Amino acid sequence: MKSQNKKIKKVVKNQSKALDFFAEAGLLKRVKRSGWWVAGIKDPESVADHSFRCAIIAHYIAHLEGVDPYKATIMALFNDIHEARINDLHKMGHYYIDFKVAEKKVFSDQVKNLDKKVKEELSSFRKAYDQQKTKESLVARDADILECLLQAKEYMQNGHKKAEIFLKKAPGFLKTKSAKKMWNSLKKWDSAAWWQNVVKFER
Repeated sequence: MKSQNKKIKKVVKNQSKALDFFAEAGLLKRVKRSGWWVAGIKDPESVADHSFRCAIIAHYIAHLEGVDPYKATIMALFNDIHEARINDLHKMGHYYIDFKVAEKKVFSDQVKNLDKKVKEELSSFRKAYDQQKTKESLVARDADILECLLQAKEYMQNGHKKAEIFLKKAPGFLKTKSAKKMWNSLKKWDSAAWWQNVVKFER
Protein backbone atom coordinates (compact mmCIF):
# COMPACT_ATOMS: atom_id res chain seq x y z
CA MET A 1 0.00 0.00 0.00
CA LYS A 2 2.84 2.39 0.93
CA SER A 3 4.62 1.55 -2.32
CA GLN A 4 1.48 2.33 -4.31
CA ASN A 5 1.01 5.65 -2.48
CA LYS A 6 4.61 6.62 -3.31
CA LYS A 7 4.01 5.87 -6.97
CA ILE A 8 0.82 7.97 -6.95
CA LYS A 9 2.62 10.88 -5.27
CA LYS A 10 5.42 10.65 -7.82
CA VAL A 11 2.96 10.69 -10.71
CA VAL A 12 1.12 13.68 -9.23
CA LYS A 13 4.41 15.53 -8.71
CA ASN A 14 5.55 14.82 -12.27
CA GLN A 15 2.23 16.01 -13.65
CA SER A 16 2.49 19.17 -11.58
CA LYS A 17 5.96 19.87 -13.00
CA ALA A 18 4.61 19.38 -16.50
CA LEU A 19 1.77 21.82 -15.81
CA ASP A 20 4.31 24.32 -14.48
CA PHE A 21 6.21 23.97 -17.76
CA PHE A 22 3.03 24.50 -19.79
CA ALA A 23 2.21 27.61 -17.76
CA GLU A 24 5.71 28.94 -18.30
CA ALA A 25 5.43 28.37 -22.04
CA GLY A 26 2.20 30.36 -21.90
CA LEU A 27 4.18 33.43 -20.83
CA LEU A 28 5.55 33.58 -24.35
CA LYS A 29 2.11 34.73 -25.49
CA ARG A 30 2.83 37.97 -23.61
CA VAL A 31 6.55 38.38 -24.36
CA LYS A 32 6.97 40.73 -27.31
CA ARG A 33 9.63 40.40 -30.02
CA SER A 34 11.78 43.37 -29.02
CA GLY A 35 13.67 43.84 -32.28
CA TRP A 36 10.61 45.38 -33.89
CA TRP A 37 10.50 48.18 -31.31
CA VAL A 38 13.75 49.44 -32.85
CA ALA A 39 11.88 49.69 -36.16
CA GLY A 40 9.16 51.76 -34.52
CA ILE A 41 6.56 49.02 -34.19
CA LYS A 42 4.82 49.64 -30.87
CA ASP A 43 2.91 46.38 -30.57
CA PRO A 44 4.87 43.63 -32.34
CA GLU A 45 4.01 39.95 -32.37
CA SER A 46 4.75 37.80 -29.35
CA VAL A 47 7.45 35.15 -29.08
CA ALA A 48 4.68 32.53 -29.09
CA ASP A 49 3.37 33.95 -32.38
CA HIS A 50 6.85 33.76 -33.85
CA SER A 51 7.53 30.23 -32.57
CA PHE A 52 4.24 28.91 -33.93
CA ARG A 53 4.92 30.09 -37.47
CA CYS A 54 8.57 29.01 -37.21
CA ALA A 55 7.40 25.47 -36.53
CA ILE A 56 5.09 25.51 -39.56
CA ILE A 57 7.84 26.83 -41.83
CA ALA A 58 10.35 24.29 -40.49
CA HIS A 59 7.92 21.44 -41.09
CA TYR A 60 7.39 22.53 -44.68
CA ILE A 61 11.06 23.12 -45.52
CA ALA A 62 12.06 19.83 -43.91
CA HIS A 63 9.88 18.00 -46.44
CA LEU A 64 11.43 19.95 -49.31
CA GLU A 65 14.93 19.18 -48.03
CA GLY A 66 14.14 15.50 -47.42
CA VAL A 67 14.99 15.58 -43.72
CA ASP A 68 13.07 14.54 -40.59
CA PRO A 69 10.17 17.04 -40.29
CA TYR A 70 9.46 16.05 -36.69
CA LYS A 71 12.96 16.97 -35.47
CA ALA A 72 13.06 20.20 -37.46
CA THR A 73 9.60 21.25 -36.27
CA ILE A 74 10.32 20.58 -32.59
CA MET A 75 13.65 22.42 -32.78
CA ALA A 76 11.94 25.45 -34.28
CA LEU A 77 9.02 25.32 -31.85
CA PHE A 78 11.18 25.20 -28.71
CA ASN A 79 13.97 27.46 -29.95
CA ASP A 80 12.93 30.48 -27.88
CA ILE A 81 11.38 28.75 -24.85
CA HIS A 82 14.07 30.28 -22.61
CA GLU A 83 12.63 33.75 -23.30
CA ALA A 84 9.81 32.95 -20.89
CA ARG A 85 12.36 33.62 -18.12
CA ILE A 86 14.83 36.12 -19.57
CA ASN A 87 12.63 37.89 -22.13
CA ASP A 88 13.46 38.60 -25.77
CA LEU A 89 16.56 40.70 -26.38
CA HIS A 90 17.14 42.53 -29.66
CA LYS A 91 20.47 42.36 -31.51
CA MET A 92 21.81 45.57 -29.98
CA GLY A 93 21.44 43.96 -26.58
CA HIS A 94 23.22 40.82 -27.79
CA TYR A 95 26.17 43.00 -28.78
CA TYR A 96 26.70 43.94 -25.13
CA ILE A 97 25.51 40.82 -23.31
CA ASP A 98 26.57 37.19 -23.86
CA PHE A 99 23.02 35.93 -24.02
CA LYS A 100 23.96 32.41 -25.17
CA VAL A 101 25.25 31.44 -21.73
CA ALA A 102 22.02 32.57 -20.08
CA GLU A 103 19.91 30.79 -22.70
CA LYS A 104 21.60 27.44 -22.01
CA LYS A 105 21.30 27.81 -18.24
CA VAL A 106 17.62 28.73 -18.45
CA PHE A 107 16.79 25.85 -20.80
CA SER A 108 18.57 23.39 -18.53
CA ASP A 109 16.55 24.61 -15.55
CA GLN A 110 13.30 24.54 -17.52
CA VAL A 111 13.54 20.87 -18.53
CA LYS A 112 15.31 19.35 -15.51
CA ASN A 113 12.09 18.28 -13.75
CA LEU A 114 10.23 17.05 -16.81
CA ASP A 115 9.55 13.42 -17.68
CA LYS A 116 12.89 11.74 -18.43
CA LYS A 117 12.03 10.91 -22.05
CA VAL A 118 10.82 14.45 -22.73
CA LYS A 119 13.84 15.99 -21.04
CA GLU A 120 16.29 13.81 -22.98
CA GLU A 121 14.63 14.49 -26.32
CA LEU A 122 14.37 18.26 -25.85
CA SER A 123 17.94 18.47 -24.54
CA SER A 124 19.23 16.47 -27.50
CA PHE A 125 17.35 18.63 -30.00
CA ARG A 126 18.50 21.82 -28.29
CA LYS A 127 22.13 20.74 -28.43
CA ALA A 128 21.80 19.87 -32.11
CA TYR A 129 20.16 23.23 -32.84
CA ASP A 130 22.93 25.15 -31.08
CA GLN A 131 25.68 23.24 -32.89
CA GLN A 132 24.06 23.72 -36.33
CA LYS A 133 25.60 20.57 -37.80
CA THR A 134 22.59 18.36 -38.55
CA LYS A 135 20.37 19.01 -41.56
CA GLU A 136 17.33 19.34 -39.30
CA SER A 137 19.03 22.01 -37.22
CA LEU A 138 19.90 23.98 -40.36
CA VAL A 139 16.26 23.78 -41.47
CA ALA A 140 15.04 24.92 -38.04
CA ARG A 141 17.38 27.91 -38.03
CA ASP A 142 16.42 28.80 -41.60
CA ALA A 143 12.77 28.67 -40.52
CA ASP A 144 13.55 31.13 -37.74
CA ILE A 145 15.20 33.51 -40.20
CA LEU A 146 12.47 33.12 -42.81
CA GLU A 147 9.77 33.84 -40.27
CA CYS A 148 11.52 37.11 -39.43
CA LEU A 149 11.79 37.97 -43.11
CA LEU A 150 8.14 37.13 -43.67
CA GLN A 151 7.13 39.27 -40.69
CA ALA A 152 9.31 42.15 -41.87
CA LYS A 153 7.66 42.07 -45.29
CA GLU A 154 4.21 42.08 -43.68
CA TYR A 155 5.12 45.02 -41.46
CA MET A 156 6.55 46.92 -44.44
CA GLN A 157 3.43 46.44 -46.49
CA ASN A 158 1.38 47.65 -43.54
CA GLY A 159 3.24 50.95 -43.42
CA HIS A 160 6.28 50.24 -41.22
CA LYS A 161 9.02 51.24 -43.66
CA LYS A 162 11.90 50.78 -41.21
CA ALA A 163 11.18 47.05 -41.08
CA GLU A 164 13.01 46.91 -44.41
CA ILE A 165 16.28 46.97 -42.44
CA PHE A 166 15.66 43.36 -41.44
CA LEU A 167 15.49 42.31 -45.10
CA LYS A 168 19.07 43.38 -45.82
CA LYS A 169 21.32 41.24 -43.62
CA ALA A 170 19.20 38.26 -42.54
CA PRO A 171 18.93 36.56 -45.98
CA GLY A 172 22.70 36.10 -46.05
CA PHE A 173 22.46 33.65 -43.16
CA LEU A 174 20.13 31.19 -44.91
CA LYS A 175 21.76 27.80 -45.55
CA THR A 176 19.30 25.44 -47.24
CA LYS A 177 18.41 25.60 -50.93
CA SER A 178 14.70 25.58 -50.15
CA ALA A 179 14.93 28.52 -47.77
CA LYS A 180 16.99 30.53 -50.27
CA LYS A 181 14.42 29.87 -52.99
CA MET A 182 11.64 30.99 -50.65
CA TRP A 183 13.52 34.17 -49.91
CA ASN A 184 13.74 34.92 -53.64
CA SER A 185 9.99 34.44 -53.91
CA LEU A 186 9.35 36.47 -50.78
CA LYS A 187 11.06 39.52 -52.29
CA LYS A 188 8.31 39.74 -54.92
CA TRP A 189 5.52 38.39 -52.69
CA ASP A 190 2.45 40.41 -51.72
CA SER A 191 1.54 39.61 -48.11
CA ALA A 192 -2.12 40.51 -48.69
CA ALA A 193 -2.63 38.46 -51.84
CA TRP A 194 -3.69 35.26 -50.07
CA TRP A 195 -6.70 36.74 -48.32
CA GLN A 196 -7.70 38.92 -51.28
CA ASN A 197 -7.89 35.75 -53.34
CA VAL A 198 -10.10 34.10 -50.73
CA VAL A 199 -12.51 36.98 -50.10
CA LYS A 200 -15.18 37.40 -52.80
CA PHE A 201 -17.11 40.62 -53.12
CA GLU A 202 -20.57 40.16 -54.55
CA ARG A 203 -23.55 42.40 -55.08
